[in-house]
Amino acid sequence: MAHGTSQGTMVWDDARARALLRALFDAAVAAADPRKVLAAHLPDKPTGRCIVVGMGKSAAVMAAALEEAWPDVALSGTVVTRYGHAVPTRQIEVIEASHPVPDANSERGARTLLERVQGLGPDDLVLALISGGGSALCAAPAPGLTLADKQEINRALLASGATITEMNCVRKHLSAIKGGRLAAAAAPDRVVTLAISDVPGDDPAVIASGPTVPDPTTFADARALIERYGITPSPAAAARLAAADDETPKPGELPNSDFRMIATPMMSLLHVAETARAHGLAPLILGDALEGEAAQAGILFAGIAQCVAMHDHPLPPPAVLLAGGETTVTIGRGGAGRGGRNTEFLLSLAIALGGALGGAHGGASRRIWAMAGDTDGIDGTEDAAGAIITPDTLARARTAGLDPRAVLTGHDSYTLFDATGDLIKTGPTLTNVNDIRAILIV
Repeated sequence: MAHGTSQGTMVWDDARARALLRALFDAAVAAADPRKVLAAHLPDKPTGRCIVVGMGKSAAVMAAALEEAWPDVALSGTVVTRYGHAVPTRQIEVIEASHPVPDANSERGARTLLERVQGLGPDDLVLALISGGGSALCAAPAPGLTLADKQEINRALLASGATITEMNCVRKHLSAIKGGRLAAAAAPDRVVTLAISDVPGDDPAVIASGPTVPDPTTFADARALIERYGITPSPAAAARLAAADDETPKPGELPNSDFRMIATPMMSLLHVAETARAHGLAPLILGDALEGEAAQAGILFAGIAQCVAMHDHPLPPPAVLLAGGETTVTIGRGGAGRGGRNTEFLLSLAIALGGALGGAHGGASRRIWAMAGDTDGIDGTEDAAGAIITPDTLARARTAGLDPRAVLTGHDSYTLFDATGDLIKTGPTLTNVNDIRAILIV
């Protein structure tokens, strides 16, 4: 990317626009790299033992970062991360498990964490390393339930269109480790949690279903959500939710739990905005906690982008609109092809913009490129983080024999962007501050 060029004379071609959007994505990931940010948030070193427990897509690299930051502390413990997300550690055990639907290793990992925090003394410290994905990766069924019960309801929740907050409310009330139960198992010993937020609003009780913090939700809330989304739980899960005799720890009940946020979507967005300014662009952060249906979000963002292109409002081009959060994709009875929430958002955005992607407005030619990707490197269950759309995305898709609207209806956006060569493939980034969206208007 060229620097020192005035905004008025800078030439934006496809190669420059693509490189800029990829640089913005990389900046978001770098701002949430545990190896860069974890050490600054560590508590004082314990005089007794330090037991490390963790869950999430970043759990292993967080453990490695801890070992680097505290080379003189004897550490022990276990963290559970997603398959393919392990990194070498010297003292802390790493278990890999399945995401987004838990498997046997998810249960084994959760049981191991609960065992690790038992029988500690007053000088010992439990250090919990929590990040997105922990809900599936650590799945200890509550008494009376099996892993199959949890897998069934997890699949139903994923396809229902429920938000991450709603899904985790249900998960907590079917779990032996979520909703503060891990910290309760360690009580009265001190628990310090270092967390990377991947949820809208950065609510500690929602990140990985809040295993170390009090839970404000109830069994009644979980039952209402099951009914709202038309989910039929297994008989055992239904009985568990109906009994409601084993509530999660509520606010005020975990006094020895200390929660520290080390990376959030807004922290990454602010770093992305600085990166955009360094490339001669005016950035505008629209929010870090945007939710809703991915396809509807694409239409909304298209309207904002067109306003910038046509009216220089709320800021004049060259500009970049930025946003974080986590949209959802509700799968109908007809099922779906291959796709994730970011590629679905982008395809909807491209269709809504139509000719405005590379059209002329008010006598001045404006072109629009956009990127959306999950900062963990995996959009849903696919092998891409997201994709990029360009002024000729729709034309290239049709040349490849694809009908963009039919693809969107069939939730098959990955297939379209794979055909056009516009997928962003990073592999696991080993962090996760949710989705990053950037719309470039020049």
